[in-house]
Amino acid sequence: MKKLILSVAFVVLLLQANAQDNFSNAFRQINTEVQNHSQAYQNLKQATEKIGHRLTGSANGAKAEELAYNLFKSYGFEVRYQPFEVESWDRKTLAVKVGNTASNLSAVKAVTLAHSPVKANVTAELIDVGNGLEADYQPIKEKVKGKIALLYIGVLPGSPAGTASLHRSEKTAIATKYGAIGVVIINKVDGGVLLTGTASVTGKLIPIPAVCIGLEDGMALKEKLKSAPQYAKIEMTNFSGMIKARNVIATLKGTEFPNEKIVVGGHLDSWDLATGAIDNGIGSFAIIDMARTFSKLKLQTKRTVEFVMFMGEEQGLLGSKAYVLQSLKDKTLDQVRFMLNYDMTNDPKGFSTTRKEMEPLFKAWGAEVVKIDTGFRNLFHAGAGLHSDHQPFMLEGVPTGGGAGGKLPNNSGPFYHSDGDGFHLVDEQGLKNTVRYSAMLTYALANTPQIPVKRFSNAELKIFLERQKLKEPLKIAGEWKWGD
Repeated sequence: MKKLILSVAFVVLLLQANAQDNFSNAFRQINTEVQNHSQAYQNLKQATEKIGHRLTGSANGAKAEELAYNLFKSYGFEVRYQPFEVESWDRKTLAVKVGNTASNLSAVKAVTLAHSPVKANVTAELIDVGNGLEADYQPIKEKVKGKIALLYIGVLPGSPAGTASLHRSEKTAIATKYGAIGVVIINKVDGGVLLTGTASVTGKLIPIPAVCIGLEDGMALKEKLKSAPQYAKIEMTNFSGMIKARNVIATLKGTEFPNEKIVVGGHLDSWDLATGAIDNGIGSFAIIDMARTFSKLKLQTKRTVEFVMFMGEEQGLLGSKAYVLQSLKDKTLDQVRFMLNYDMTNDPKGFSTTRKEMEPLFKAWGAEVVKIDTGFRNLFHAGAGLHSDHQPFMLEGVPTGGGAGGKLPNNSGPFYHSDGDGFHLVDEQGLKNTVRYSAMLTYALANTPQIPVKRFSNAELKIFLERQKLKEPLKIAGEWKWGD
């Protein structure tokens, strides 16, 4: 009976959604404009060729901020920079050597993980800690202190069913807790591909050096450790200091509810190993083209829409944290009714959100999209994760969402955070699909008479995060604010 009641309630909500929203005409205009005139692919190509990487705090990062500002301005938007000054990090030198004695070491290809110490020079025995989870340390916890932990970036093949992975930063924090003096993380991609990214849960310097090595080198080391001790030397220098960066915000003022905002954001910055075409060029330049589409069609919205290019995501969500912090200081965060985040989004097949209650509206809008293009499958995903620019909003109770069901183009997943993340991996139609479907969702959220979810209270947020199984990683990161 309970299931029947819920089903009836869902149908009622779906009928209400269809009754209150008729966006088919605007959706078709958006579709035609993007399919025929999208500039996302060309703008991203220009950025990768003329700027290169977009590391926050670097000269290239500043050029990317200016490019985004000028593009928004050229589309007729009210645009502003949101400057912030934070401690940031950049790599300098690195040498990693391994061998069967501390004095018989050979160089191995490696890359420094972000927020490693400014200077480190450690030599110690390696200890294999498997997936680097708490459970992996328990049988050997007395043996870890003073050693260099060797661990796998994800979940090793053959691990027990249901083994859940943690972020590289959380694994590094666990290694530090057990007394490791260094961390060597094995990437999971064939061909010696090296992955960078932060090894810090806080965005600040970690106390031990952390590096990534290739799959083949790492698995060979694991095999050698089964029969004899192995040693490693990690010698590095890095930069850490205050840097200046700027979020770029383009505003479309709402006509009826100007103090209610839909924030559409993605990170403009990238790591410095390549041009960041996939991470996150396809997300950020899709958002810029959404803004262009709204302007070209002279679309008006009841709620204010802010198209936001965040900087500093890769070094610890620095730009989105700065945005949320400023909103808390200004007491304007309650104005943010929804935050849509586009991070490596490509060719979405549906919509996602942290709020299950949005399903009737999202499915109703999605059904209109399907009438335009059956390639859109109207998937719906309700859930929550961490480690992208939605996180600071979500941790303050703001509803978040974005695309669902898309796949990265041209087998680009293995080149995430690597020197292979170039423009050749981008698929033009997949990028157009991100623009048009996401512009439709943005338009609908900004114009629907009522958004049925509001910002969580503190108590509601705690329950939500526990149900999403985010308590453990948030505690590791020091972001669990309830103390239990």
